[in-house]
Amino acid sequence: MNEHVAAQGTEPGANASRQGDHRSYLIGCGAALLLTLASFWAASTNLVYGPSVPILLGVLAIAQMGVHVVFFFHISSAPDQTNNFLSLAFGTFVVGLTVFGSMIIMANLNHMMPTTEKLLEMQR
Repeated sequence: MNEHVAAQGTEPGANASRQGDHRSYLIGCGAALLLTLASFWAASTNLVYGPSVPILLGVLAIAQMGVHVVFFFHISSAPDQTNNFLSLAFGTFVVGLTVFGSMIIMANLNHMMPTTEKLLEMQR
C-alpha cells in the first residue's frame, strides 16, 4: 500500500512538495531587489528630507518583510494557513517583547547608574 498522507490543513490532491512556482519566486525576488535598491537610494540621496530618512527606511524594511512572508514563506490569510499565521504572529510578539523589554531595562539601568562625580563622592 503506497498511501499518501497529507498534512493537516492541506487540500486533498494538493502537491505538498511544491509550495510555490518559479513565477512567484521571481516576482518576490524582483520586489525584494527593488525595495533594497530603494533603501540604498533613500539613504544616499538629498531628495528626501534628512530627518525623515530613518522613517522611510523603516517603511521600506517592513514592506520587504511583507514580500518575504508572502512570496517566500507562502503565508497568507487563507483558512488553511491559520496555524502558520498564528505562529508568525506569536514569534513577532516574542521578538518584540524581548527587544523592547531589553531597551526598557537598559534605560532603567542607565538612569539608575551613578555618575562619576557621585562615585568619587562615595569613595571619600
